Amino acid sequence: MPREFSRIDRIGDQMQRELAQLIQREVKDPRVGMVTVNAVKVSRDLGYADIYVSLLSTEELTEESPEVKESIAVLNKAAGFLRGQVGRAMKLRVVPQLRFHFDTLQGYSRKIDSLIREAVGDRPAVDRDGDEDQDDPERNA
Repeated sequence: MPREFSRIDRIGDQMQRELAQLIQREVKDPRVGMVTVNAVKVSRDLGYADIYVSLLSTEELTEESPEVKESIAVLNKAAGFLRGQVGRAMKLRVVPQLRFHFDTLQGYSRKIDSLIREAVGDRPAVDRDGDEDQDDPERNA
């Protein structure tokens, strides 16, 4: 019977929680906006951890947006400090090098959602009126 979660997955999940709190509380740079840590992928040898973040903004952001580039650069500069804090909080013998990336999955999912809405429209996927007629015994008799 295989294990449900490997040690690497558990470390990644814990790092995600710790980094979200640390970025919110400890990184005081105003260039870093409202950052959400979406995922942490840790290498098998604990050498590197790729952290995928998104930024809260009123406009649609891409990897080329100046806001995104600046925030990622600041986070990568603060990676050494964050790595030390994560190591202390998690009590790991080997703490991975942190590499921050912008998570493009959110923009991609919005694009797919808009394409689906354009194709289907605003009508519901399941017609509720048709189901009620089949369940009503008086109408079927």
